[in-house]
Amino acid sequence: MKAWVYGEYGGVDVLKFDENVSVPEVKEDQVLIKVVAAALNPVDAKRRQGKFKATDSPLPTVPGYDVAGVVVKVGSQVKEFKEGDEVYGDVNEKALDGPKQFGSLAEYTAVEEKLLALKPKNLDFVQAASLPLAIETAYEGLERTGFSAGKSILVLNGSGGVGSLVIQLAKQVFGASKVVATSGTRNLELLKILGADLAIDYTKENFEDLPEKFDVVYDAIGQCDKAVKVVNEGGAVVVLTGAVTPPGFRFVVTSNGAVLKKLNPYLESGKVKPVIDPKGPFPFSQVAEAFSYIETNRASGKYCSYRLIFGNRFPSLVLSIAKHCIISKVDRGISVFFFFFFFIERVLA
Repeated sequence: MKAWVYGEYGGVDVLKFDENVSVPEVKEDQVLIKVVAAALNPVDAKRRQGKFKATDSPLPTVPGYDVAGVVVKVGSQVKEFKEGDEVYGDVNEKALDGPKQFGSLAEYTAVEEKLLALKPKNLDFVQAASLPLAIETAYEGLERTGFSAGKSILVLNGSGGVGSLVIQLAKQVFGASKVVATSGTRNLELLKILGADLAIDYTKENFEDLPEKFDVVYDAIGQCDKAVKVVNEGGAVVVLTGAVTPPGFRFVVTSNGAVLKKLNPYLESGKVKPVIDPKGPFPFSQVAEAFSYIETNRASGKYCSYRLIFGNRFPSLVLSIAKHCIISKVDRGISVFFFFFFFIERVLA
């Protein structure tokens, strides 16, 4: 099969396009997915750089965590899925502890049944591929704080990949009494569309000067030292990046298809939507360029949350996306995750 591979840790130059990679074997509890769309996250770059090579799988590596595609083969112990099912998920149960040698940036990938869910009926493969790692991170962080109906939350970097989903989940799934979120000037309206009761422009206001405190602060930008100043006594601060100041805590998400299944009704009803930014496309042939783009932004201390689509090649798909998601110009300065989508099935055909 065709795939992107690296046989040593290093810069983007270690990435190679290989047309003769073996299709991964399917274990009893796995399904083989024909990849239609995949998402590239900063963790892919860190892994390629060898940031956690002590717990990585053996080289060579096919990168990629998020995936959406079609089941073409099922293991003997698989009960929930069958050939032809459209599924999505994060292929690695633990992001940093033994991630798969064969990820999603390939024509096929083998994934455990427990990590997957049926693709929401109203979402296309691109939208579905954008969700797993980000939405599972958003959900698990909220659960770890004991967040529940009637509680208040402040989301730092509310227009980012995770933050945009935290706002929606807090409001639509957990029943938050009040959601306040920060972003740059041009994304304030987006925060309101997502469900924020109050949108704060971080370029003009300091959230730590707010007259109120919150039950939970979800820090998706790296300002824990300030976040702890606005949390209620006995409250919690979730930290995704940067230094941790008590009572803040950091966690590494555990991929779980059950979470996706639980959230599918909210996605299918439109209560929770992917946030898509139609920035210029990165074809599958330019995965190395996509990595470079991520790392340029990361080097400046800023992460982007662009969901890139092949709009110029698939106009009908763009129309369907517009009906089921929020299309937004995401502020580079305050975003968390950077997603690229590759229509592998069509591009590599």
